[in-house]
Amino acid sequence: MTETLVSPFLLERDIKKSRFLARATPIASPEEAEAFIARIAAAEPDATHHCWAWQFGPHCRCHDAGEPSGTAGRPILQVVVAQKLDRVAIVVSRWFGGIKLGAGGLVRAYAGTAAECLREAPKEELIERVRLGFHCPFSLLGIVQARLPEWGAEAEPPVYDANGAWFQLLLRADLQHTVRAKLTDLTSGQADIRLIAENPAQPSGA
Repeated sequence: MTETLVSPFLLERDIKKSRFLARATPIASPEEAEAFIARIAAAEPDATHHCWAWQFGPHCRCHDAGEPSGTAGRPILQVVVAQKLDRVAIVVSRWFGGIKLGAGGLVRAYAGTAAECLREAPKEELIERVRLGFHCPFSLLGIVQARLPEWGAEAEPPVYDANGAWFQLLLRADLQHTVRAKLTDLTSGQADIRLIAENPAQPSGA
């Protein structure tokens, strides 16, 4: 099961006189992740480092932000993956306290702070959704429109033509075959059903 965060969350730790502050947030796009990172960097210019990672579907990025290569960004991203999170951005800011941690200590500090933050943050399940399109003749519009809510399908307003109407449905991917079968049975095969596009997973409450 893949999850995302319900809302922004932060957690602070002190490690050998260095202050580590992790801030995580759900994101709706890679651009939103980059904007979140930029806002934190602008708001906390006195921090020694702002190390970060984000995951959005198959896309991900991470950055060490001046720490030795591989000691911050990658460990943070590995925590996101290990906790099976998606559509999440996290920044771990560090204020250097005068004691060097070494490469291993940095990995443990950044990964540990990120892991604790994400473990404690409220989460919700992400559900994969698909978009189906189909054409329905006028004679069947009423019964089809009445049944769609029963099938867990969200329908956009239909687009009418001379023979009926085109519908677009957003539904859980695991319901796709069931809905296709029900539409085919209900319309005696008259519905021209098409998979329009795969949609990114969405929070269960969306």
